[in-house]
Amino acid sequence: MDTVTRGLVAGAAGTSALNVMTYLDMAVRARPASGTPEQSVEKIAEAAGVGLGPGADAENRKAGLGPLLGYGAGAGAALVYGLLAGRRRVPLPLAALALTGLAMAGSAAPMTALGLTDPRTWSASDWLMDAVPHLAYGAVAAGVYTALR
Repeated sequence: MDTVTRGLVAGAAGTSALNVMTYLDMAVRARPASGTPEQSVEKIAEAAGVGLGPGADAENRKAGLGPLLGYGAGAGAALVYGLLAGRRRVPLPLAALALTGLAMAGSAAPMTALGLTDPRTWSASDWLMDAVPHLAYGAVAAGVYTALR
């Protein structure tokens, strides 16, 4: 299996783990879903000059495209990891931390660039709530990437 395929499969598995942790957090703390994925879609569409349609059509498209951005970020993070790691056998804990960092950067950086968030203003609790699902992503993606070698 080539690097690109391993990265994409590992990214999909890691993203599934991240989503499970996120949904568990929502259920346990009774917190609402984040609106930033949909806001990202809206900002990207505006910047690209692409209409999302009227009213409910636009809302439905944002609801569908927002999570797909997350899958793209997850696949992209693992793909970048695979390209950077090359043929080196990276120890699993180090691979998990690298993938966690890539996933966190891959989600926060675009939203920061779009003006939707500013990690410099996050509290310690905000960082922890963001890090936990991304750690699940990193652990699962690293395990799958390693297993596919």
